[in-house]
Amino acid sequence: MSYIVDDQGKLDNFAIEPKVYVADYPTPTEQRRYALQGALAVAFVSALFFITFAIS
Repeated sequence: MSYIVDDQGKLDNFAIEPKVYVADYPTPTEQRRYALQGALAVAFVSALFFITFAIS
């Protein structure tokens, strides 16, 4: 672990900053996969709400 000693002799620990990069735009295949995942998530949550209201 890296640390810095200041003028008073105290140890200062700082987080290691990750390298910054520009994200790539998703390909059409990835976009379709994200849309499918979103649709499945909405269907799953809707089913949970339906079951919850049906039971109560």
